[in-house]
Amino acid sequence: MEVLNFVDGEFQKTAQVLENVAPGTGEVFGTIPRSGSKEVEKAMAAAKRAFPVWSNSSAVERAACLDRLADAVREHASVLAKHEAQDNGKPISLAAQVDIPRAEKNLRFYASGIQHFASKSHAMEGEAINYTLRKPLGVVACISPWNLPLYLFTWKVAPALAAGNCVVAKPSELTPVTAYLLSTWVRQAGFPDGVFNILHGLGPEVGEALVNHPDIAAVSFTGGTLTGARIASQVAPKFKKMSLELGGKNPAIIFDDADLEEALRMTLRSSFANQGQICLCGSRILIQRSVYDTFKLSLVAKASKMVAGDPLHPDTKLGAVVSEAHMQKIMSYIELAKDEGGQVLCGGHRLHPEGVEGGFYVAPTIIEGLGPQCRTNQEEIFGPVVTLQPFDTEEEALKLANDTAYGLAATLWTTNLKRAHRVAAGIESGMVWVNTWLLRDLRTPFGGVKDSGLGREGGFEALEFFTESQNICIKL
Repeated sequence: MEVLNFVDGEFQKTAQVLENVAPGTGEVFGTIPRSGSKEVEKAMAAAKRAFPVWSNSSAVERAACLDRLADAVREHASVLAKHEAQDNGKPISLAAQVDIPRAEKNLRFYASGIQHFASKSHAMEGEAINYTLRKPLGVVACISPWNLPLYLFTWKVAPALAAGNCVVAKPSELTPVTAYLLSTWVRQAGFPDGVFNILHGLGPEVGEALVNHPDIAAVSFTGGTLTGARIASQVAPKFKKMSLELGGKNPAIIFDDADLEEALRMTLRSSFANQGQICLCGSRILIQRSVYDTFKLSLVAKASKMVAGDPLHPDTKLGAVVSEAHMQKIMSYIELAKDEGGQVLCGGHRLHPEGVEGGFYVAPTIIEGLGPQCRTNQEEIFGPVVTLQPFDTEEEALKLANDTAYGLAATLWTTNLKRAHRVAAGIESGMVWVNTWLLRDLRTPFGGVKDSGLGREGGFEALEFFTESQNICIKL
């Protein structure tokens, strides 16, 4: 497949292209544009021209465009799921059940949300009345990652467009296809030319040029912490808004009074869903010592039975990791864990499933025997690798949970209501799930603390980010 840029309502090629590799087979199956500053200038000029009309359109008009785009996603859901699986390596069943439905839901959520996004007023006891307007920012940059390609791409562009901004968006160069397919339906959805532009290419080339463009009013980025820090260093001195959703080293805390069967089922999912390539996955499993051996043996037994296979096969539950380079990174961390004294209880090796032997598959890996300060427990691996650590007391569990530079999400398993509230409040993270995982209400704020990011996405928080408030005071 030949992926193209979408700028000013038209598809455009670039002088150079990049190969697109299918993680499930290791084979090249298409090309994508290798954009740079030249393409950014074209997209920015188109977005700036479109902004006056789009920003002055009604919320109802903008919502209708988003709803029509959501209709296209729903109508082409099976095609999108197939391409997501091929492009990313995730099982097609996961793409069909989670990624594509969520992409549609993101668009519809903000189509509705912008029509309920109210301004505020404050009366000054008969002396004056203040009211606050929320104005779109202008042209904004939305940069999304490869792990949940269309899911997180729409999560960014939907509120930006709903709020009246024009968007120049960059999907990951590793997983560009579904964003490209989305661009093929933008015009039929009714968006004016130049409102929604999509550029493809490498982060240090097109991404950096986009972030540093003087006319970009805000940057919304999801990805690695090091890249986020670089973006912050470039955007902050220009006093521009930024939202950074970065890495995690999330704890799953299992107390001995938990429903262990349900905790086991969900921990297996939170450890290895999407091959562990979800920023919300639990990579550090903290287990109360009285149930440590029982839980460990059950988790290892179930993880050992997970079978990897062709992402396009409907029965596959464990797919490929996103690229050969990422697979090598994961394998290097497994070797590091061994060097640090860790014991690999299962996995720890590359897999070569029948029929797709050249793909990038890593066996679900569970490691124990490592201290909290070792690199394996401190650095984000972003793959099907988890560590186990025992604890005795609630205080020790909290200390272990908080003992990293990250603070994105956590899961907590207990049937003690007081403990659930107490421990959840003590965890240094933006989100905590109690007796569940990845149960999302799109109205709630999404984001992390410490090195896991800056700002919040989701709900009205996203619409507030993509707008600027203006207070107007009228003396009575």
